[in-house]
Amino acid sequence: MATEAHAAEGATGYIIHHLTPLSAGEGFWTLHLDTLFFSVVLGVLFVWFFKTAAEKATSGVPGLAQNFVEMMIEFVDTQVKDTFHGRSALIAPLALTIFCWVFLFNFMDLFPVDLLPFIGSMMGLPYLRVVPSTDLNATFAMSISVFCLIIFYSIKVKGPWGFAKEMLFQPFGPWLFPFNLLLKVVEEIAKPISLGLRLFGNLYAGELIFILIALLPCYIQPLLSFPWAVFHILIITLQAFIFMVLTIVYLSMAHEDH
Repeated sequence: MATEAHAAEGATGYIIHHLTPLSAGEGFWTLHLDTLFFSVVLGVLFVWFFKTAAEKATSGVPGLAQNFVEMMIEFVDTQVKDTFHGRSALIAPLALTIFCWVFLFNFMDLFPVDLLPFIGSMMGLPYLRVVPSTDLNATFAMSISVFCLIIFYSIKVKGPWGFAKEMLFQPFGPWLFPFNLLLKVVEEIAKPISLGLRLFGNLYAGELIFILIALLPCYIQPLLSFPWAVFHILIITLQAFIFMVLTIVYLSMAHEDH
């Protein structure tokens, strides 16, 4: 399939086609419909699976689904207890949601690069980008959401005046408050930027490598795609874990009241 597309439109056109989202609107109000669709579907899948496992949970011999859910909850709970030093009922569910949702985002990268776009073309869709985390809009939307929580809890825990003092008086004292404010603003803005760009960059590069492998002759593709897919499983899991841990760390810092 990749060979036919390659012959029809060239390597550059093939790559651009796979990295172009299905969009609606113009300018700032452009919506990436495929990113929204797959994000919602994967989120619903995550909620449905965990809800079903919880409803069927038993105190006897657990099934595979219950074992998996309990393992995931225990794993995330351990990370929260080791990293988060405040008290909040939101952090553990948020961390679990972020890890599972981002992992599902990334897992879409393991589907054959031509499979879902080909199905989409049969339905009349000119473009279909199936990995939400290769869309900068999706990764920044999640990181900005985390940033809003950071600001919210910083003000809630420290109080408006305490938050203002932290922004103006640290780390060099009140007499250098313009310099302090500049440093704190850069520090705070760097959090969502680093979260969003790290996830986007790693998954975009991984998707691009899969596309480049798909451009190779058919007899070479299996020799490269399978080892890269196995290695990529580690990458997608690690990126979901990093996003979750950094979220916990940033929210823990927001809960520190000096």
